[in-house]
Amino acid sequence: MSIETNKQFVRDFLVLIASGDAEALARCYHPEGKVTTMGNTLISGSRGVSEIREFAGSVLELFPNGLDYTIKTLTAEGDTVACECEAQGEHVSGKHYHQFYHFLFRMRDGKLLELKEYMDTEKVTDILCGGQRPPSA
Repeated sequence: MSIETNKQFVRDFLVLIASGDAEALARCYHPEGKVTTMGNTLISGSRGVSEIREFAGSVLELFPNGLDYTIKTLTAEGDTVACECEAQGEHVSGKHYHQFYHFLFRMRDGKLLELKEYMDTEKVTDILCGGQRPPSA
């Protein structure tokens, strides 16, 4: 795939996240695809395609009006796209969620092979996880 095609894939993928369509998101992944959410939160870790369907749906349900993403930078080389963006939305708790992200996308055969997600983990803990933290190791 071309660099411009990969960049457009990322733009379209962020629109899908905002739509809350977990099944459509899962279809974007290569059969060997995975997403890794960095940090030490209740939602951190790596998930394969079968887990993505369930997990994405449960996270997206926390934002009944969706999340609005604004891309700040989009940089691509070969099959890799780096995206800096921010997202805003109203959480089911009534709290406003305003998060800054860095996503690293690796593509294969026009599909998402790997997505690494970096963000402010304290906001994730406070709002998405209701202040709960994983047990200490």
